[in-house]
Amino acid sequence: MDYSLLFIVLFLLSFGLVMLYSTSSYEAALEYGDSAYYLKRQLIFTIFGLVLMTGVSFIPYTFWKKVSVLAYMVSVALIVLVIPFGMEVNGAKRWIRIPGLPMQLQPAEVAKIGVIIFSAMIIERLGRRSLATLKGFIFPMIPAVIVAVMIWQITDNLSSAIIVVAIVFGMLFVACPDYGKFIGIVAVVFLLGAAVVWYTVNSADTNSLDFRGERILAWLDPQAYAGGKGYQTIQALYAIGSGGIFGKGLGQSMQKLGFIPEAQNDMIFSIICEELGLFGAISIMLMFVLLIWRFMMIANSADDFYGAMLVVGVISHIAVQVILNIAVVTNTIPNTGVTLPFISYGGSSVFFLLSEIGIVLSVARGMRRDELAQME
Repeated sequence: MDYSLLFIVLFLLSFGLVMLYSTSSYEAALEYGDSAYYLKRQLIFTIFGLVLMTGVSFIPYTFWKKVSVLAYMVSVALIVLVIPFGMEVNGAKRWIRIPGLPMQLQPAEVAKIGVIIFSAMIIERLGRRSLATLKGFIFPMIPAVIVAVMIWQITDNLSSAIIVVAIVFGMLFVACPDYGKFIGIVAVVFLLGAAVVWYTVNSADTNSLDFRGERILAWLDPQAYAGGKGYQTIQALYAIGSGGIFGKGLGQSMQKLGFIPEAQNDMIFSIICEELGLFGAISIMLMFVLLIWRFMMIANSADDFYGAMLVVGVISHIAVQVILNIAVVTNTIPNTGVTLPFISYGGSSVFFLLSEIGIVLSVARGMRRDELAQME
């Protein structure tokens, strides 16, 4: 067992449970009459996730190569099942009720791990030489783009669609020796984003914009939309600003008292800043940096290219999600509704994140077995 990685993950989970209770206790007491309602549910998800992580860590990671096509097909099928069987929560139809389980399954979370397993297999089979060609570079992106479009169109979850594409983009960035393509793609994406923002700002009728257009306008001028899409952002910035260097103290947040809607979800980082200050915010970011660094060490020492790509896929997933969440909370980018890994409330998220950690531990376990064999 890679105890360094395990310690970091357990620390993030424990910290997340403490902050979740601090953030959600007021709202839970009002809505459910139990201040620990969200904590109890998240604790159950975390325990099941840790059991799953332990089980997955004992499965040789080469097993996932054999079932990679099946994992991709299951991901696609679950997304399609949202159409007839999806549950609507807060106006979004993104979940499926699983009989006998205390949580709703979010197919987008399954798709992320399915795409990692499937894309790692494709990239390994193509090899670095083929990936250097334009055809070899584009081919691994096609399955990810298909899943991303399905997530976007069926579940109306653009943020998860972006993360799915970003995962494979990160895997290709590590696997492909030609970085010129990546510079070109990033430049094109930046120009397209700038064009969307320009069109939104200069739209003749801003009242006809959809909610994403309103989010862009609220991002540029939150005060002008303080009664609508900019409200959550403004309250989050109030929380961050009032925390100062060392914060108000654990449990002393004012913004969690009904000012930030569902603060235990996407905006929990703002409560961390308010209660623990800049010191606490930087500390938790450093823990994520340590986590990613440990992933990189494992990927660099993996037994084969497939194992390395599995770990790189997990790196891309967690890194992108952390960056997007913090960027949204600090109003660096428009609000996208991305959770903070291991800390935000969410059963599907923590469950499948821990399964990804189990895969990484399996890759690390394979390294240790080889080291012992060499010593013998």
